[in-house]
Formats: sequence, C-alpha cells, structure tokens
Amino acid sequence: MNLQLINPIAFIDLETTGINISADKIVEIAIVKILQDGTKQVKRKLINPEMPIPAQATEVHGITDEMVKDAPTFKQVANEIKQFIEGCDIGGYNSNRFDIPLLIEEFLRVGINLNMQGRKFVDVQKVFHIMEQRTLTAAYKFYCNKSLDDAHSAEADATATWEILEAQIERYPQIGNSVDSIVKFTGEDDIVDFARRFIRVKGVEVFNFGKHKGKPVEQVIKEEPQYYDWMMKGDFAMDTKQKFTEILNRTLLKKKQ
Repeated sequence: MNLQLINPIAFIDLETTGINISADKIVEIAIVKILQDGTKQVKRKLINPEMPIPAQATEVHGITDEMVKDAPTFKQVANEIKQFIEGCDIGGYNSNRFDIPLLIEEFLRVGINLNMQGRKFVDVQKVFHIMEQRTLTAAYKFYCNKSLDDAHSAEADATATWEILEAQIERYPQIGNSVDSIVKFTGEDDIVDFARRFIRVKGVEVFNFGKHKGKPVEQVIKEEPQYYDWMMKGDFAMDTKQKFTEILNRTLLKKKQ
C-alpha cells in the first residue's frame, strides 16, 4: 500500500436528492474504510430520504423512490455510521465541499453532533484538479487505466476514489504518502464550518462569503448584530448556524468579563 496511515481513513461517497446542503438528503451512502495495514472494510446503505427524489437526481444516480421506500431513514442508521467512521480520517472526491458538509448536516438533523476535531480531510479531487483537472471517470481512466462502469454507484465511486489516491501517491512523490502531507499539498483552508461560510485566517474566524467576506466574525457581531439574526433565518446549513452561535456566545461572554 502506498498510503502510510496513522489513523484509518474512510472514503465516503453520497448519492443525494440534490446539491443543496441545507435542504437535500442522502439516498445512498458508501464508506470504504482502509485500515493501517491496508485492510478494506465496506459499508453501503440505501437511505429513505423521507422526501421525493427529483427526476433529475434519479437520472444521475439511478435511485428511485421505489428503491428506497423500505430502506431505513438516516436517523435509523446514524449511530451505526458514526461508529463505523469513529477515529478515522476522511477521504472522498469533492468531499470537502459536498459529501462531508451534507453528512454533518444529516447528523445534526437527527440530533447528533459528530465530533470531527483532530481529523484530517483528504479530497482526492483537489489533487486531481491541481495536477490534471478532469472528472472522476477520467481520473480513474488516467490513473488506474480502468473504466468506471458503475459511475454514480456510491460504492464504486468511493472505491475508485481510494484507488486513484493510491495511484496519485505513486505518480506524484511531491504530495507525500501520508494524510498530513496530502492535506498540506492541497492547501486546505482552516475551516470553521463545513459549508465554509467561515474560515480562520491567522487564527481569527472571518467571513468567507458575502458583503463581510474577509472581516472577523467578532467584529461584524459587534458592528452589525442584526446580521446574526439574518443568518439564523436564512437558508444556511445547521452546522453554519451552530458555529456562528458559538462565536456569538463567546463574543458576548468576553464583553461581560
């Protein structure tokens, strides 16, 4: 195995009702967990999203309402998934911007605050886009010389992602062969929330969108406190609102001291 692991790494792929993190739901989850000795463990589940699957989503992944009508809800499998990825770093393809934020959102919807502190997040798409700039299917052909016949099957996509990373490590010595070195190479932001509405710059939490982009969050809270209310009422992910509330509470506590 090319990748040197301190912790197990779980490659996650989701098929969903759409791409809106705050509104859409998971219809299939596949997790390919690689242990330090290279052993592979797989968990795959169809999920009843408790909402109709739009036709355009079905056209992408082939999953219909009929296929998930007797499947468990996310709430019913949440603890099982949480336990399976416990202690793992997380890998995926475009996972830092989609799969992980949506997974966190699903956990929060059922009242589970998944602790992601101390984990590393390896987004194979970032390595690929920096080096080659193509799609997952093309990446699989380019790096592994294989055809991804089951593209948009969650397990096939997650397994292909793992195989691509193995090939990338062999092809690009400059990215290193550890989770730490790959994350450093891809230059991940120091994120506050998984939807990346807030990031840390030199240890300071700042807005990463909108009219306040680049401004410290605490500064905006002091200068425009109504902005907090606007975000709480807006179409933002629960994780984003939770992190904003934590910063607000910390800021108010400082004022009292």
